[in-house]
Amino acid sequence: MDKLIITSALTGAITVPTQTPHLPYTIEDIANDGIACAAAGSASIHIHARNPENGQPSSDPEIVGEIAALIKEGCDAVVCITTGGGMGMTPQERLRGAASCRPELATFNLGSMNFSMHPVARRYKPQDWQHDWEQEYVEGTKDFIFRNTFGDMQVFAKTMEENNVKPEFEAYDVGHLYNLKFLTNDGLIKPPYWIQFVLGVLGGLAATPDDLITMKQTADRLLGPENYRWSVIGVGYPQEFHMAAMAIMLGGHVRVGLEDNIFVRRKVLGTNVELVEKVKRLADEFEREIASPDEAREMLGLKGRDAVNF
Repeated sequence: MDKLIITSALTGAITVPTQTPHLPYTIEDIANDGIACAAAGSASIHIHARNPENGQPSSDPEIVGEIAALIKEGCDAVVCITTGGGMGMTPQERLRGAASCRPELATFNLGSMNFSMHPVARRYKPQDWQHDWEQEYVEGTKDFIFRNTFGDMQVFAKTMEENNVKPEFEAYDVGHLYNLKFLTNDGLIKPPYWIQFVLGVLGGLAATPDDLITMKQTADRLLGPENYRWSVIGVGYPQEFHMAAMAIMLGGHVRVGLEDNIFVRRKVLGTNVELVEKVKRLADEFEREIASPDEAREMLGLKGRDAVNF
């Protein structure tokens, strides 16, 4: 098996500060978490921008660039910049950070879908919310359609090609793998692919063993197992670690982080570093070695940290 690539998704655009005091949202806190996760074993650091004043998701390319530059200064991890953005952002807004920073990796979402976390709002009373934007934001996801049309994907593909950015494909359902096959047949995308199976989002496939195996078997059949490497995202607890254990056994790779799950143990809030450390313990039990950033670069065919624009 390949050595295990661990990706840390530090803050995302769905988790809100009220859920956990460990969620970083200032520029310095996000960067420091990324550097600490790299020291703990993450080869790739996945970043979103936040408003440093109140934690609200942001598409500001200057904030993205500052976070990316600080992480690059503090460690040698691969920096992966989101194009998923946050609720209400246009596709053009979502691309700004990746287009300006020209990172080694950027996310590429493979289809439109319902994408919701509105049940989280039921856990809190109106006075519990830390910031005035949070309640409306969380409840509003009930009517949120995460837009990734074929027209959008064409723009994403061309923008990444022009900036020599490797896509990290995010597949939330089986149909998204068919979309990737179509994009390949249409000449917009070329293998080898780096794919994240995103399981557990309300609106996509669940984070169960059966669903992960379905995604893996479908990708093998459509794309050919020799043409891609895969990682898994298990949204929520304990799904994050159940999916991680399966990926470690099956030769895949793992993403963890407060974007996807806030607990390190049942009812115990964790930090980004603690989530990485737990996955490392799982990998050690299965005797799966951890990939360094340079080993991940070689596996994924990345352009190198000196070729980015930050």
